[in-house]
Amino acid sequence: MKILVVENYPQTSLGNVGVALGEAGAKVTIVVAHDGEPLPETPDGYDGLIVLGGAQSALDDDDYPYLPALARLTRTFGDSGRAVLGICLGSQVIARAYNGENVLNRPLEFGYLPVTPLAEAADDPVLSALTCPTPIFHWHHDTVRLPAGAVRLAESAMTPNQAWRMGDNVYAVQFHFEASREMVKAWSETWVDHILPHTPDWPDKLPLELAEKGPDADALGLELGRRWTQLVGR
Repeated sequence: MKILVVENYPQTSLGNVGVALGEAGAKVTIVVAHDGEPLPETPDGYDGLIVLGGAQSALDDDDYPYLPALARLTRTFGDSGRAVLGICLGSQVIARAYNGENVLNRPLEFGYLPVTPLAEAADDPVLSALTCPTPIFHWHHDTVRLPAGAVRLAESAMTPNQAWRMGDNVYAVQFHFEASREMVKAWSETWVDHILPHTPDWPDKLPLELAEKGPDADALGLELGRRWTQLVGR
C-alpha cells in the first residue's frame, strides 16, 4: 500500500492516521508542498492520497500557488477510484476540486468540541466509527458548501459539514481527528501566540482538556484512521 501525503503547513503530521498506516505496513511519501516540493502530475504509483491541514484557505493561490494543481490532483485521484482523505484544509481542497464552495473567515471553532454523526454515517465504512456526539479537536475558520452529489456524514454546533463523502472513496473531514494529545499539546505550545488572542485561558484549560477529552478523541481518531486505511486496502 502506497500513500501520497501532501503537507500544507509547518509542523503538521499524520498523528493518529500515521499510527493506522504504520499498523498496515503502508509506504508513505510526504510532499512538503508549502515549502516548494513539487506535486506529482498523476496518481500513478499510489493507492491513496491524504491532504493535511493548514492555516491558509483553499483559495489562497497568491501565497500558495500550488493549490490549483493540488485541487486538480485531488480530483484525479478521486475520479480514478483511489481513496482520498482531506483533513481540515484538505477537506476544503476537496470541495474546491469537486466544484463546491469555500466559505472563508467564519467565526473560529477551536478546542475539543463535540461532533455528531448523521443518519447517513450509520452504515458508512469509515464514519460509522462515530456513533454518538464525541469531543474532538477543532481549529478552523473556513468551511464549505457541499458539491453536488456529496453525502453529509457529521456535523457540529457551528459547522454543518464536519464530515462528508464524494462517491464511496473520497472523504472530507473538517475536524482534526489525526491530532493526538501529543500533537494538540505541541500545537498549543508552538502557536501559543496565535491562540492567546482568541482563547486566552487555553494554557490553563489545556491539561484538563487533554485528560478529560483527549483519550476519547484519540480512540476515535485512531479508529477513523484504521477504517480509512482499510478502505485503501480494498
